[in-house]
Amino acid sequence: MRIISGKLKGRRFSPPKSFKARPTTDFAKENLFNVLNNTIDFEGLNVLDLFGGTGSISYEFASRGANKVTCVELRYPHYKFIMQTIDELDLKGRVSALKGDAFKFVEKTSEKYDLIFADPPYDMEKAIKLPQLILDNKLLSEDGLLIFEHSGDASFNSHPNFIEDRINGKVVFTLFKA
Repeated sequence: MRIISGKLKGRRFSPPKSFKARPTTDFAKENLFNVLNNTIDFEGLNVLDLFGGTGSISYEFASRGANKVTCVELRYPHYKFIMQTIDELDLKGRVSALKGDAFKFVEKTSEKYDLIFADPPYDMEKAIKLPQLILDNKLLSEDGLLIFEHSGDASFNSHPNFIEDRINGKVVFTLFKA
């Protein structure tokens, strides 16, 4: 895996073969960040990455100038890998990893984020409720953006906070406004 752009452009990191995450592909990640490059300024953003997996999205935001990135991951081996990669990429102080349940984190945190990226396992039954949970708990800043990665099985087009879908093969990024 690689970091697509920013100060760490081209840096590679490799999760162990035993890794049980479905990371966002470089192709889908590159397409998403091309869209974001035209709509937001990364400098100074406070970002939340839920279901961090490899941490790839967190590193990408930090590489592009996000001020603070919080990465939440439940599985200990994944959390440990993220912590090691933060050290290797010298991102301490800009990216912090928390080992914990993303749903519980969303329910308990009082912090506001400029951008939230959520990539739950596609087969997780309650994942479909996550965007509304984030919005109900008012985790987004006034002009905040929520990006929810999911399979094409769900549609949020009628949701009042829906902005647009970005489709990359079998991956759908649904964008919501605060």
